Amino acid sequence: MSRRILIVDDVATNRIVMKVRLRNAHYQVLQASDGRTALEVARAERPDLILLDMGLPDIDGTDLCRMLKSGRETASIPLIVVTAGRAPETKMRALEAGADEFLSKPLDEMILLARVRSLLRARETAEELALRNGTDQVLGFGEAAPGFIPPGLVALIASDPRRARAWRAALVPQISDSLTVLSRAEALNPVPGAPRPDVYVVDADLSPEGAGLRLVSELRAHPGSRDAAILIVVPESARETAAMALDLGANDLIADPMDAQELALRIKMQIRRKTQSDRLRATLEDGLRLAVTDPLTGLFNRRYALPHLARIAERAAETGRSFALMILDIDRFKLVNDRYGHGSGDAVLVEVARRLKENLRAVDLVARIGGEEFLVALPETDTDRACTAAERLRQAIECRPVALPGGAGEIRVTISVGVALGDGRRLMSGAPDIDAQVRGLMDQADRALYGAKAAGRNTVEMSRSAA
Repeated sequence: MSRRILIVDDVATNRIVMKVRLRNAHYQVLQASDGRTALEVARAERPDLILLDMGLPDIDGTDLCRMLKSGRETASIPLIVVTAGRAPETKMRALEAGADEFLSKPLDEMILLARVRSLLRARETAEELALRNGTDQVLGFGEAAPGFIPPGLVALIASDPRRARAWRAALVPQISDSLTVLSRAEALNPVPGAPRPDVYVVDADLSPEGAGLRLVSELRAHPGSRDAAILIVVPESARETAAMALDLGANDLIADPMDAQELALRIKMQIRRKTQSDRLRATLEDGLRLAVTDPLTGLFNRRYALPHLARIAERAAETGRSFALMILDIDRFKLVNDRYGHGSGDAVLVEVARRLKENLRAVDLVARIGGEEFLVALPETDTDRACTAAERLRQAIECRPVALPGGAGEIRVTISVGVALGDGRRLMSGAPDIDAQVRGLMDQADRALYGAKAAGRNTVEMSRSAA
């Protein structure tokens, strides 16, 4: 489902031009011509990103940034400030007010769209962590993250060590975080047991040519630095390099020559976000590992799945977007246990769980909710995509036989799938009982599953209520 972007600009021509650019990139567009309308639309529609012009007729752009970032409904929405001004103090005011990026007109379409993609990716990750953490708290395992942000470790990697040391000297008066100068080789081959940086500031102009961009990709691929923030320093004229850096996984970029105060502010912002993400990950890992996982398959169990499904439904009610629910059942599973023994039945369950997980997105939920029954939930999914995903799962199970333990041969396994769709727009109306909605949706998926079984098994059936 395409992401929605709110354009806030008092000049109709600017809104039209921006709307065309974004629609050509397959984004949905909302519009507002003043600050008050922008606040109303942002609170009601929960767009995925806001493009905000600073020169509005009723509310100062900086004040509007603060209002959006302080509101419970809008605080997590990425915000790009767009203005005709290029004064450094204007940029700093916008960033200090909470803007995620500051772009000057005339806009470079390549940089704009790369920045939009980068911020939307970051928001998806944050939403997924927050969604799972919300489920964790409902189950009684989550704890509110403390407000204190400890000092971070910042690695400075430049084309010349003297340049990196100059960055460090300029940053020392600005931040309390630890600063270290690393070479590219040291960043990729850290000393065993040494603390890993929270933020990497990388010079795009590393030698040989292109090494800066390759480093971004390599850091993203390495387990020790995968979750770190990467800020890349790019010459102002190197628009293609900047766009590519964002698409390769850089969290932020700053134009060279750079202002030390702006760099310090961007580093602080990245450390704050990383700290919040780290705390959410730690809570999930510690609280859920044993209590809400199925010990045989490693999937979530019913205890986790139902509250998490309710969180998905709540999110759908907030955004107005649909989500899909599937109930899957292994066909004739009792015969497997009766004919080959329970050890073989367990092997089938483990392999089916593995194939299901491999064929779903990270944001999707897959859980074992009964003996041979599985639940799959797909946020932000319409009818066509739900049917496509269900058929993909069916084929993934059928495509090859499952090896039985002890060299006892192989067995062909199939599944039947019932699919139901949760209509976010319907959920939005009238503040419904979310738990009741979820129970009703599961009943629809169950009935569809019975229909798939009656149709001969190894098939997908869509609930008539969702069709």
